[in-house]
Amino acid sequence: MSKLNVDQKTIKDLLQDKRADFLIPDYQRPYAWGENECQTLWDDIFTFAIPDDGRTEFDSNSEYFLGPIVTFKNADNGKMEVIDGQQRLTTLMLLLRAFYARFGHMQDKASISTKQNIEKCLWKTDEFGEPDMKELKIDSEVATDEAKEEFLEILRTGNVSKAQKSRYAENFRFFQKCIDTFLEHYPTYFAYLPTRIMNNCILLPIEAESQDTALRIFSTLNDRGKPLSDADIFKAQFYKFYSGLGEKAAFINRWKDLEELCEKIFHPITGTPMDELFTRYMYFVRAKMGIKASTTEALRKFYERNGYEILKNEHTFDDLILLAHFWEDVSNQDRDRFSPRVLRELFVLNYAPNGMWTYFVSTYFMQYKDPNGMLDDDEFYDFLNKTIGFIWTYAVTRPGVNALRTPVYAEMVNIVNNQPVTFSGYKFDPEQLESIFSNFSFNNARPITKAMITWWAFQDDSQELLSLETTFEIEHIYARNRQDKEHSLRDARNMESLGNKALLEKRINIRAADYRFVDKIKYYRSFTNNRGTKEGTKVRELLSLADTNTDFTEDDIIDRSKRIMSAFIAFLRDNDLTC
Repeated sequence: MSKLNVDQKTIKDLLQDKRADFLIPDYQRPYAWGENECQTLWDDIFTFAIPDDGRTEFDSNSEYFLGPIVTFKNADNGKMEVIDGQQRLTTLMLLLRAFYARFGHMQDKASISTKQNIEKCLWKTDEFGEPDMKELKIDSEVATDEAKEEFLEILRTGNVSKAQKSRYAENFRFFQKCIDTFLEHYPTYFAYLPTRIMNNCILLPIEAESQDTALRIFSTLNDRGKPLSDADIFKAQFYKFYSGLGEKAAFINRWKDLEELCEKIFHPITGTPMDELFTRYMYFVRAKMGIKASTTEALRKFYERNGYEILKNEHTFDDLILLAHFWEDVSNQDRDRFSPRVLRELFVLNYAPNGMWTYFVSTYFMQYKDPNGMLDDDEFYDFLNKTIGFIWTYAVTRPGVNALRTPVYAEMVNIVNNQPVTFSGYKFDPEQLESIFSNFSFNNARPITKAMITWWAFQDDSQELLSLETTFEIEHIYARNRQDKEHSLRDARNMESLGNKALLEKRINIRAADYRFVDKIKYYRSFTNNRGTKEGTKVRELLSLADTNTDFTEDDIIDRSKRIMSAFIAFLRDNDLTC
């Protein structure tokens, strides 16, 4: 069990401790507090320390809790790395420095004592307790914070110029104004406010024995703001690597660009967009290592092996950028990179029943891209079709992504060894498949249902490419409301069969009252009323039904189900996925 040191402390006790040597590590995000947060902090501590504007006596035993500070001692440099509490600790340092500067040459006993206490909070002291004005008790190495030196210089000198526009400078000026106003209105209390802040405002320092433990604590405590991601840790490793090559500034700019790109194209359920990019790249690296095991390490555990060896490879960051741009072009349905037929397959894959296809395709791209980052169209098209056939069938025969890992991970290793993707050990028997599919419940809650009808929509060669930005829902061609009113289906289970389901744009919104197929037709087509023109569907099969059918009956459902099943088994045969 990991050991923790937890001990409630006043600001004075925490910062004047001989062990107080804080470091905002390179993987932290830049300082983010602005005037609103500083105003809240000032208002809170002022109300606490000067109750009722000084008309009520201050209780010297009272306490005001400011929050936790989570750290761990880095054995390499002996510093206390701040994992949680960076914002409040930085801001408190700026506040104390603003007070210290305002005391100036005040010689009354209270002012001298308060000033000396602040000194011991800001600067390290020698064995006689004298502050060393060259040795601050906090340092910052935040990789993407270009103003961190400005923060340290403010603490050293207590000066800011009008030209300085960082958050550090703005917040320091804010506190200077607050202190000046306070001194003007409450001159007799001037030494009391910083003293009560140091003596009665409480922090909860939590010292973990390792970075991992500290990060876990942070994730548990931090229900506001953004917790540190795995990508933040990786950024720090890249920063060190490129700093050693003399390319620090260039790396910071490239990282920011990559981060912005990932924010646009990745929307993971868990983790950050950058984490998603690192995850997709991880599967390529795993395959290169020959790893077929179905269990997958946590993202940070994978990359930190051998002292983050993967991130210290000069090709890794460039590979990540190439991979991100590939997925950007998938997201944008880029016609310069992909042929129309490949874009159709990629659209279908976006409705896959699970996300495994993104790792599979990422591995394929990284292995087979040419020097210009392009793929052979014929080979990529065949690969996508085989991927669709296999993943779709596995989702019915062996539901759940865990079962899919074993065959897909093995094929990833084949890919990086330039071997064809065959799924040779996992061929499907057509007769068994037909039985399984006919007894499978394609209810709307199952992702495979929308996946199947999306695949079916694009079996029509005349189906145009649909936009990934359009939201599609599952349409019951034979309306549920119709069955509720007429009870005309001989087998009520046909209502939820694939033969009765199709893609339909959410915006079309078939009204429940229009339960008859003849009433649906006008919605499938475009039509005009007194409120304007309502655009029809772009799903070609529904338009064809609107042109050829006056009704859609139970027999039509059964016939369409058979056609979908027959076409899908033929699709599997064409892609050599049957035995």
